[in-house]
Amino acid sequence: MDLEKRPAHQAAPQPLPGQADRQPPQAEGCLAVAIRIPVRIVVLVLVVPVRLVWDALAVCGRFVHRTMLRPVGRAIGTVLTWLFKAVFVWPWVGLWRYVLVPVGKGLAWLGRTLIAVPAMWLYARVLTPLGHGIARLGRVLFVIPAVWLYARVLTPVGHGLAWLARRLGAGAAAAGRGIGAVLVWLFKAVFVWPWVGLWRYVVVPVGVAIAWLVRTLVVVPAVWLYRSVLTPVGHGIATLLRWILVVPAVAVWRWVLAPIGRAVAVVAREVGDAFGHAWRIAGHISLAVGRFLGKLLRWIFVEPVRWAYRSILTPVGHAVRDAIWRPAAAAVRSVGRTARQALASARDSVRQARADVRRMLFGAPREPVPVPVARREPDAPEARTLGSSTTALMKD
Repeated sequence: MDLEKRPAHQAAPQPLPGQADRQPPQAEGCLAVAIRIPVRIVVLVLVVPVRLVWDALAVCGRFVHRTMLRPVGRAIGTVLTWLFKAVFVWPWVGLWRYVLVPVGKGLAWLGRTLIAVPAMWLYARVLTPLGHGIARLGRVLFVIPAVWLYARVLTPVGHGLAWLARRLGAGAAAAGRGIGAVLVWLFKAVFVWPWVGLWRYVVVPVGVAIAWLVRTLVVVPAVWLYRSVLTPVGHGIATLLRWILVVPAVAVWRWVLAPIGRAVAVVAREVGDAFGHAWRIAGHISLAVGRFLGKLLRWIFVEPVRWAYRSILTPVGHAVRDAIWRPAAAAVRSVGRTARQALASARDSVRQARADVRRMLFGAPREPVPVPVARREPDAPEARTLGSSTTALMKD
């Protein structure tokens, strides 16, 4: 009644967000209720030992990974990194730094001194003036006469030839249009009109007669045979096959296979749910057992070791650090500082000796000479000030 009284434009009330996800609980059969508790008890007894063994193996694996595999992997990675650098990186770095770079600098200096500077002088002093002269001579001998010839001779001759070609082209186009019209009429008279007449007055009437004969002698009897004979026979065969094959198969599926399948599905679902509940309960039991064992091991092993570390080893370690380790470290740092200073002084001496040898062999580097820039614009006048004079009478 409410649906009939509600206007057509008013929409039905939407369910709340919390109610849309909820589904009414489905009624369970007696088979599911009967097999649920026994199956869960049996599965729990079977799963608890497996879960305890699984959790124990997981704890052992994490301990082995944290205490053995990760440190060993880091040590192996450090050793392999050092070996890779010692074999592939440091030799090439030394070769580049102490062989290729000095040789490259020497070759660059030789190339600049023997090739670049003479080539720049040759270009600036010889090739540039020679090129300017050749360009001016070519302009006087070739460009100016060619421009005069094009403007005074070739342009009038070209205009005359273009006018003559336009006139000849207009006459040829008119003649071509007349010849084309004659050829088109001849082509139609020889090739088009005879075939059009043959199609219209011979082929079309013969085709219409043949189609009428085929429809009268073949199509009409075939349609009558299909409607009056084949259709009833097909309906009878379909009905016979339905009652012989389809109806018994549907009955077997509906009354035999479907109930058996539903029962098997209920048993499989209950077994799966039982395994899930048993695995979760076994996890809680394993967690409680693990916490109890951990606390027991902590009070038996960890707490005594911690007490010994805090009460005995820590004071002894502080005494050793203050009495032995710090003085030894200070002495080692002083020795290392002295060694670094000696190496730095030796490196500076080697660098100075190498610079002296390079200076004796190749000479001192030439200081860059500033090149004066030719100004193409006049200098701007200076701005007037109070002390400057603007006339001859005011000058000092």
